[in-house]
Amino acid sequence: MNRLVRWALRSYWGLALVVITANMIGVAAIFLVSWAGGVFTRIGDDWSDAAVLILIYPVLAFTLGIGIALYDRRRYMRWLDDNRKPTPEEARVLIRLPAAITVRAIILWTPGVVLTVWLVDRFTDYHNIAVLLAGFALGGLEAAGAIYLILDRLIRPAVPIIAAVLGPTVHPSSTVLVRVLVTWAVSGALPGLIIIVVLSDTTTPASDRVRAAWLFSIVALGVGALATALLARSVATPMRTMYRALDRITRGELDVRVPVGSASEIGRLEHSVNELAATLREQMHTEDVFGRHVGSTVAERALSGSSDLTGDVRIVSALFVDVTGSVQLSAEMAPEDFVHKLNRLLATVVAATEDNGGLVNKFAGDAALCIFGAPSALQDNATPALRAARRIRDEVVATGELDVGIGVARGQVFAGDVGADTRLEFTVIGDAVNEAARLTTVAKEAPRRVLVSDAIWQAATPAERAKWKRYKDLRLRGIPGRTRTWTDISPGK
Repeated sequence: MNRLVRWALRSYWGLALVVITANMIGVAAIFLVSWAGGVFTRIGDDWSDAAVLILIYPVLAFTLGIGIALYDRRRYMRWLDDNRKPTPEEARVLIRLPAAITVRAIILWTPGVVLTVWLVDRFTDYHNIAVLLAGFALGGLEAAGAIYLILDRLIRPAVPIIAAVLGPTVHPSSTVLVRVLVTWAVSGALPGLIIIVVLSDTTTPASDRVRAAWLFSIVALGVGALATALLARSVATPMRTMYRALDRITRGELDVRVPVGSASEIGRLEHSVNELAATLREQMHTEDVFGRHVGSTVAERALSGSSDLTGDVRIVSALFVDVTGSVQLSAEMAPEDFVHKLNRLLATVVAATEDNGGLVNKFAGDAALCIFGAPSALQDNATPALRAARRIRDEVVATGELDVGIGVARGQVFAGDVGADTRLEFTVIGDAVNEAARLTTVAKEAPRRVLVSDAIWQAATPAERAKWKRYKDLRLRGIPGRTRTWTDISPGK
């Protein structure tokens, strides 16, 4: 079916053949009305003259209709032959084409119906003009309705191209309501009215009227079943496609794209599903970039909260990492080589911190500040911080690319947003951060390259404390008194 539709759309004679086929449905309806009403049994001696006269207008109308259809095809569908996108005007004309040709068919049928009824009354013994006029008019409307439905189906393969040119658009003549009403008229209302017209002709024998009623009832049932099935399929198929696409979107599969196959509200829905997937892809990309810059935990906190300045005071563990001799290294090495090594180090810091429930709060050149206990609270934030410090040092030693100092401290800090209404940053401010930074400076000269405060050692679990030993009581710049420190035990001891 789809291959036939595409052929009819691209063929030079396709539009004309569609119009001829649809009009033949109207001619068949009029023939059945005439036959059921007994018109053929009441033709007089001048029937040959009547037949010639009756055929003159249909031949002229068919010729004119074919000529106009070929003109429309050549003027408004040339873009198909040129393998290019239509212009906006060509796209708008194609959307309006089913309604425009349907109206044109009604205009061409009107004088033909009037002329045919006059000729039948003039050259036959059948003189019930009202019945003939009503029956022939209903036949013409049946042809017009068929033209609309067939053309509406014909242009459907071109709708995605039209949508790409005009965007999501719904023409009043192509809505689902119009399609349903025309289908109902073609398959039910018009055949039913034809039955009423035939039965109301008292000049026709009762047996002929009953036969006509049976005939049109069977035709109406067949046509109704076919038209309803095609209508249901035209609605159910895209709805099923959209349901499956939305189901994939809910599962996080955002590479979904639904083909836009209609210029009705369904086409708008299909476009909306595509827009939804694109918006979610863009949002996830934004969140990913945001999370890479500030950390996934802070990103989720910011995206789920308000833009107001928020924060609180809590006890956290702060881990500070700094590269030893970074100034000399950057002078001796090519900048890109030093950056590659630094990035590998920071990747180790990020992995060790996040695997232990912490947050890499910020990078400061060749240093990094990691927080355990904010913004996400941890029941025990000391043990993960000590575990992360040992892991970072071990992996840095294993690579042998850089030398670092690591300091870890624990204490009360402010953890929250700082900045202005137009620019916020999550940070931690307090003595624990300053102490960790000071410990890092001393740790660069310590044998194990890791120094931690007594407060964090005391807060850790016994199993973790057993992996550390007393180092020295140090005087740290800016911190009063002497600071008791610890370093981890060598694996060989």
